[in-house]
Amino acid sequence: MMKLDTAPNLNTHDRGGPAQPILVVNNLKKYFPVRGELFAKEKKFVHAVDNVSFSVAKGKTLGIVGESGCGKSTTAKLIARLINPDSGKMVFDGDGVAEYGGIALKEFRKNLQMVFQDSFASLNPRLTIEQTISYGPTVHGVSKSEATLQAKALLQRVGLAPELFASRYPHELSGGQRQRVNIARALAYQPRLVILDEAVAALDKSVQAQVLNLLQELKSERQLTYLFISHDLHVVHYMSDEVMVMYLGQVVEKGPVDRIFNHAAHPYTQALFSAIASMDPAKRTSKPPLEGDPPNPINPPVGCRFQDRCPYVKDTCRSVSPQLAPVGLVNDHIVACHLNLEPRTYE
Repeated sequence: MMKLDTAPNLNTHDRGGPAQPILVVNNLKKYFPVRGELFAKEKKFVHAVDNVSFSVAKGKTLGIVGESGCGKSTTAKLIARLINPDSGKMVFDGDGVAEYGGIALKEFRKNLQMVFQDSFASLNPRLTIEQTISYGPTVHGVSKSEATLQAKALLQRVGLAPELFASRYPHELSGGQRQRVNIARALAYQPRLVILDEAVAALDKSVQAQVLNLLQELKSERQLTYLFISHDLHVVHYMSDEVMVMYLGQVVEKGPVDRIFNHAAHPYTQALFSAIASMDPAKRTSKPPLEGDPPNPINPPVGCRFQDRCPYVKDTCRSVSPQLAPVGLVNDHIVACHLNLEPRTYE
């Protein structure tokens, strides 16, 4: 029996070294038009992503959290160029992306792959598992025989014996097995950045733990960088090095994972984390941490977008939009809140 080579073929293109972020996003914006009356005087737009800026360090995991509709998945799709932004720029390892001059879109997409929540819808039901994994590399010029060997090696690495699974079709696999196939397919391009959009949300807890451990192992082996989007804050804490909190299309807080979980500075982040289930009776609450619904994304309020749900709202919050600024002397922890300007508020 032929032995399969499962050693990763690492991409050595690293222009700026570990100090240079692998991805820098500047003022990313996406508004979706709302279908209204035929002769309406004014067009309306959903402010899905509104001037979002952040960076991701090489070899790290940035967790992105927030309520449904906050813009997490739209941000991910904009970065992967599955949809085009209205404005904004991206820099990948020192190179502009596509129209900004620099790395071509085809090359950029080889370096960045995405794993979605729905493992079945992400796979072509007419292709075998082996064909699914080998298809992408052949499109990019890899010979069919080499791509097939690589597909079998990747199946072996994600815990699926190729002699048992290579010839199967997606409907013959469980949800956890299909998600492993999606991970293997993403790795076939030898990417440097992988976006995981609720990639384990549909799996039961035991399978979820296996897939999360696999992702951590692959991150170390292949020097991968992750953008990890999830509603499960326990999973985000386990996976992430940094956490970015979004609310109504904007970034409201970002910082190291332990700093964010233990010293959240934004009232929304505090409410979000206070809703985490706890086995400690002393930490249980009977009152909901947040009341009311987020504002209409078609017509967001002037000033802070969290103002109608914030227990600390002031007049300034209703007229001036807060900007991201360091929390005290901690430069890697930033928050967009007027209360941050008040000394010792969160220390």
